[in-house]
Amino acid sequence: MISGKDKSKEYFLTSLTRITDFAEQELKLAKLEREQWLNGDYIACEVKGSPNALYAIELCNGRMVPMLEGDKLVGALGKRAATLEGVGDWQAVKQDGQMHALTGAGLFGMATSVSMFLPRLMDLSYLGHVAAQDKKLSMQDFIAPVKAGSFSVPVIMLVGTSMSAGKTTTGRMIIHELKNLGMKVVGAKLTGAGRYRDILAYADAGADHILDFVDAGLPSTVVEKDSFKQSLAYMLARIQSLQPDVAVIEAGASPLEPYNSDQVVEAVKDNIALMILSASDPYAVLGVQAAFGIKPNLITGPATNTTAAIDLVEELTGIKALNLLDSASLPALRKLIEDYL
Repeated sequence: MISGKDKSKEYFLTSLTRITDFAEQELKLAKLEREQWLNGDYIACEVKGSPNALYAIELCNGRMVPMLEGDKLVGALGKRAATLEGVGDWQAVKQDGQMHALTGAGLFGMATSVSMFLPRLMDLSYLGHVAAQDKKLSMQDFIAPVKAGSFSVPVIMLVGTSMSAGKTTTGRMIIHELKNLGMKVVGAKLTGAGRYRDILAYADAGADHILDFVDAGLPSTVVEKDSFKQSLAYMLARIQSLQPDVAVIEAGASPLEPYNSDQVVEAVKDNIALMILSASDPYAVLGVQAAFGIKPNLITGPATNTTAAIDLVEELTGIKALNLLDSASLPALRKLIEDYL
């Protein structure tokens, strides 16, 4: 993997390019008319404006690198609909090609709504599409083949009440305990907006294999339901082909947001051995339960930060709650995993 910008090359490669061979190629660009653009197209952009805390990109190895005006980088056109940070869409980009980095992973589009608590998103100017043999290149061009088949892997399902609700932290703790039990584990994030750091955290926790929707050729899962259904089938086939003892599957954001997390839960419902809901606050647990009909086996996340919060969650829901950042909770987590698996 590339560890930085190759001095013989002109572009920083964002982590959305990690499924490609761009690091070994001399990249060629083709400037296309706006009506020829599509979701998932790989494009090159030049950084514009004065740098701030959000002027940084995630490389293919997960390392964050600060950007300066004039730097050139390669990412992919896509959409984001983050409740706490920002909303944007490649389809909102005008003919002049001015846009933003919607995530540090190289998700490019025009921001349409941004939290006032965030600095200005990184401004970008379109340089052209990455092309080979007179054809533009898309994330879909780099999907590794896999044999289709039925999905039979036991699943520990992680869902949340929102983004930043503690799902990835919970997943790390779960994987660590599964490895202590001697199991072969796949850690997967099947919905969200592309950031490599999340599934790298699963690898750091000991997962034997990691996977996300980028491997299925998606910059984010804010796509049409039929399109995501095909990508989901591919991701489940990839997990099945690895023949793990268990898959820890995270659905990014929450089931009611436009990331298609509801499809993931529906697709694996017969395989779920343990469902964990990471919640931002106790009342959000009730909201997700009522709106989506989810009955988790365990509540984690900021809603369990104190004993008072845990007591309130358990009183409101009747569901076990654990603060997994407290090492004293790990024996209870271990027993829960053993009981359900």
